[in-house]
Amino acid sequence: MATDVHRPVTTTKSPSTPPGSAVRVAGLTRSFDGRAVIDRLDLDVRPGEFVALLGRSGCGKSTLLRILAGLDRDIEGTVLVPRRKAVAFQAPRLMPWKRVWRNVLLGLAGRPERALAERALAEVGLEHRANAWPKTLSGGEAQRASLARALVREPDLLLLDEPFGALDALTRIKAQRLVDELWQRRGCAVLLVTHDVEEAVLLADRVLVMDEGVIAYETAIDLERPRGIADPRFAELRTELLHRLGVEAPDASSPASSPAAAAAAAAAAAAAA
Repeated sequence: MATDVHRPVTTTKSPSTPPGSAVRVAGLTRSFDGRAVIDRLDLDVRPGEFVALLGRSGCGKSTLLRILAGLDRDIEGTVLVPRRKAVAFQAPRLMPWKRVWRNVLLGLAGRPERALAERALAEVGLEHRANAWPKTLSGGEAQRASLARALVREPDLLLLDEPFGALDALTRIKAQRLVDELWQRRGCAVLLVTHDVEEAVLLADRVLVMDEGVIAYETAIDLERPRGIADPRFAELRTELLHRLGVEAPDASSPASSPAAAAAAAAAAAAAA
């Protein structure tokens, strides 16, 4: 797999990623005004692996994703990523003066045909909106258009920066299921930055917790798919991750474990992250 090697000043090319790795990061440091937001971080992501990254606001999650995307190269250390990569952000970032199908093809080299966009839109269930203007899309539709724009690049690495954060609860659930299906169908490596602990456990093979610029904790998620929050093992993983984020979940045997208390704990987790 061809890679880009990002270094502090210059960028060189390497013929392949290290064996068994879709992403390799070693000794990565990124500083702003003399403060290291990412501090000698190491990270490996295997080909086809779905990794979720949790952490408090300001811990460096989105900065790391931007570096992997090639949007920030003012770094120290080594970053190896697939040349074919794509990013979907929390905001769909659709150009309002271009129809949906043209937004999907935006940035591709040459003069790709509309059929290419329509195939990607069909994959996310949005082929019927190919000729629509972005302002006429719902929030969920706009996010699916953003995913189609990422998928049309046939990425070996898909970077997702809180892509469901602005969606309502029901639309968010549908979007999560869609991403799970797309990942299983495509087989690319995925790095998802999220504030949602349940989302991380639902989707990921492995969950990382970032703190003070490094990966402070990681755990494999060995639950069978499709996953459900009613699984006791799911609850155990969720509780441990909340603890690592500095949020104590209510004890299951106490009155505080009511649905209302669980919702409050989830809200606290989102605030802490």
